[in-house]
Amino acid sequence: MASRKSNNNTIWESNHIAQLIKELSVIRENMIAAPIIAQKYLDKVHPDFYESAVNLLHYLALRRHDLRSLQCQLSELGLSSLGRAEAHVLASLDKVLYILHSLTDNIQAAAEKHPAINFAKGQQLLKEHTDTLLGKNSSGRDVRIMVTMPSEAADDYTLVHNLLKQGMNCMRINCAHDDADVWFKMIQNLKMAEQSLDTSCRIVMDLAGPKLRTGPMEPGAAVIHIRPQRDAYGRVVAPARIWLTTDPAITPPPSQTDAVLPVSGKWLQRLRKSDIVSFQDTRESRRYLKIMDVTLTGCWAEITQSAYIVSGTVLHHERKGGNSERKTSVGVLPYTENSITLFPGDLLLLTRDLKPGRPATRDSSGKILTPAHIGCTLPEVFNDIRSGESIRFDDGKIGGIIEKVEAEHVHVRITHARMQGEKLRSDKGINLPDSHLHLTALTQQDLDDLPFVIQHADVVELSFANSAEDVALLQQHMRKLGERQPAIVLKIETRRGFENLPDMLLTAMRAPMCGVMIARGDLAVECGFERLAEVQEEILWICEAAHIPVIWATQVLETLAKEGMPSRAEITDAAMGHRSECVMLNKGPYVLNAVQVLNDILRRMQSHQSKKQSMLRELQLAHTFPD
Repeated sequence: MASRKSNNNTIWESNHIAQLIKELSVIRENMIAAPIIAQKYLDKVHPDFYESAVNLLHYLALRRHDLRSLQCQLSELGLSSLGRAEAHVLASLDKVLYILHSLTDNIQAAAEKHPAINFAKGQQLLKEHTDTLLGKNSSGRDVRIMVTMPSEAADDYTLVHNLLKQGMNCMRINCAHDDADVWFKMIQNLKMAEQSLDTSCRIVMDLAGPKLRTGPMEPGAAVIHIRPQRDAYGRVVAPARIWLTTDPAITPPPSQTDAVLPVSGKWLQRLRKSDIVSFQDTRESRRYLKIMDVTLTGCWAEITQSAYIVSGTVLHHERKGGNSERKTSVGVLPYTENSITLFPGDLLLLTRDLKPGRPATRDSSGKILTPAHIGCTLPEVFNDIRSGESIRFDDGKIGGIIEKVEAEHVHVRITHARMQGEKLRSDKGINLPDSHLHLTALTQQDLDDLPFVIQHADVVELSFANSAEDVALLQQHMRKLGERQPAIVLKIETRRGFENLPDMLLTAMRAPMCGVMIARGDLAVECGFERLAEVQEEILWICEAAHIPVIWATQVLETLAKEGMPSRAEITDAAMGHRSECVMLNKGPYVLNAVQVLNDILRRMQSHQSKKQSMLRELQLAHTFPD
């Protein structure tokens, strides 16, 4: 064959093509050997996943090589750079080798091979596994929508009905909240909605898993700080609204309020609209409330000055035109939530016991006398952590380094917090990304919940899945509970879980159905926010190679679901979710709006993107040049 040269490149020369063939052939040999080496694991894989497991092993063998230089050379030849080969990796490599051999006129070597999984078969397997796990989709879009149920979904049938009507494909119940009675009511509402709308929806139940969190705090002061709304110049633009009632637990405010004050019933009955109530707050400042409305269960009052009120504050009823003054005392007020304010360089003691934590004590010069301390809900992790390892609190808002591990507490030096300080409260997440924690993914609470989950769920999510042993343990417990076996979805939310993903997939593939959730909240804290995009890409690639559906989760359209208006970044993030097989929304007052917006985004993206491949639909642009 004559050499084919461009003006300034030599990639077309036969010796370069021969070198490419040599390098790719070595990689192919490694790929072919991988399933043979792992045959004992393949023997346990369910028949429906066998070909997919082989493809996964081929892909992992391919990715053990740095392909970047090869990719550039293949692209220069106008060939596939193997950048979209996940679902049919051996077929993609063989196709490239076939063309390269053809360029050398080596007809025998160029004989086209036909691997078990070709381009069409790879896409078909992913679709079949997605339909099996998440249900067939009749909504006109490929990507499913999963919605986490709020507690009110147990009593609000209309909410469930409307979510299903707007495009919800999977109802997610988080077993970390509510109880079996509430979960059952949610499921009953879903079944009614399915019948009404003549559609189906998967039931997904999320096992809570081990919750490594901060312990309780000493209560703060029982004081209410009332503040009217002011403009930038400090002028009052809206008074503070106060609800006066005898028992806030029995007669809560009928609408939004700035404060609730419990008072005597007899005193309350004497109030009339436009009456004035005076009091002296904790700063000995005289303040006045104006009664705006009187109802059967309480009274509305307004105040135009800030005030601090505690239990026992005396309220004086001063009726206009009256000579008598009646008074009452404010009843018991709830304690405020206490917190620890931490600055870079501070020392925090993480304690083994769950005695209430407290902030640091300081002398008059500001020097710390006693460091701040707070408990840990899973003290057994003290046996696994070492000096020099990192620790993070509250979704990564606070970070530190472990300086010393002692029998009863761990010394943490704060390295990451805002310069003005960051508040650490009770029941906030703790992440130990550098530590090899010997925590089982299944807690006793999970095992107690499992019989209900097995009976009612189509899919069970394994939280904090870290190893193949975690997956096998769940499979073992599920088999003990009967023939009905929901599919397992692995929630990848730790660094260890990400690193062990291939082993966990091969274990999960022993069943006919499985999936993966990218739990981006904890995963970002564990791997570092700057690495999240990279890590979630790798999870998507590995799962596509295994033809396993992926659920894109955490903070998707969260501002929209909670506040009613999305950010621009959220819209882009939601569109990126189209590369998965399912996108999960969390609960919020505006979650129905979020489903509508997500449904529209996913439908639009379907015309532009299929996994990593851009779909070149015609551009809708104005004509630049006249005819």
